[in-house]
Amino acid sequence: MAQAALPTSIEFLLPPTLRNAAGQVRTVGVEVEFAGPTAEAAVQAVRQAFGGRIVEEDPHAYRLTGSQVGDLSIELDSRMLHPAKRSGGKAGLLPRIAAWFGFAASYIVPCELVTSPVPMDRLQNVDRILEVLRGIGAKGTQDAPFYAFGLHFNPEIPRQDAATALAVLKSFVLLNPWLRREVAPDITRDLLGFAAPFPPAYVRKIAAPDYWPDMDTFIDDYLAANPTRNRDLDLLPLLHHFDARRVREALPNEKINGRPTFHYRLPDARVSDAGWSIAPEWNRWVAVERLAEDRDRLNAVGSAFLAFAGEDKSWANIVERAALQ
Repeated sequence: MAQAALPTSIEFLLPPTLRNAAGQVRTVGVEVEFAGPTAEAAVQAVRQAFGGRIVEEDPHAYRLTGSQVGDLSIELDSRMLHPAKRSGGKAGLLPRIAAWFGFAASYIVPCELVTSPVPMDRLQNVDRILEVLRGIGAKGTQDAPFYAFGLHFNPEIPRQDAATALAVLKSFVLLNPWLRREVAPDITRDLLGFAAPFPPAYVRKIAAPDYWPDMDTFIDDYLAANPTRNRDLDLLPLLHHFDARRVREALPNEKINGRPTFHYRLPDARVSDAGWSIAPEWNRWVAVERLAEDRDRLNAVGSAFLAFAGEDKSWANIVERAALQ
């Protein structure tokens, strides 16, 4: 069984709070979209490199369990092509037709790699998987003229309370112009409705140093301003975890799976770039958590933001110092 080497030596930074309330190393799920190889070819290549057992869920969706890099799934990124999942495991929508359509759609619909929760001190394993996919011709955003592929992180929240969730959200919106300058996401993703920023009025509301509401008010305010998954930091899965009834009453038809994680959706996936690593994007997320953990500095940056009257690109230069401290 071949061993895939790390593509780069970029350091993965650790967040200021590495362990959760139970004392365990926090985890992060990683999602990477790519094109080129079929889901089956991709999972076979990963199994060849790292071992494990392949489970076929349908002709375009596979799970790999027990590998050296943990459990993961690879599938065409379209719910329509996986009727058993859509129908809760029942036969559902004409599986043979879905399978046939999936073979045709594989030329235009990307695959998605989804890892199981990875301990934050073992994220190098994701780079090892991506090196394998690159080796069999996986393509990224730079290769798709009409589509942009995303890299998503789902970091476990360090403490399950409103103040922790809000501190991270405050930090994120205050650092957002800097993040967007550094990440430089493909404009196609905004046009397709995948990673829009938060509304300016909501940003100003939550940036205020005296805005620290209780959980119910926090959730109600968020839902009123953001009744959508289309945010570069999607909090709906986390809020659903906190209060499923409240979220479902506001968004009865939205696809939301509750979990105690943030859903950071801003970066692009550039799988085919030689030596591309997820480390720089992860390290920018760590910068968000670092500012969130320093309440005095967070409130000071919020006050400075509310007093600032310039453009986003100028604020990015100003807030960069807070991000890199």
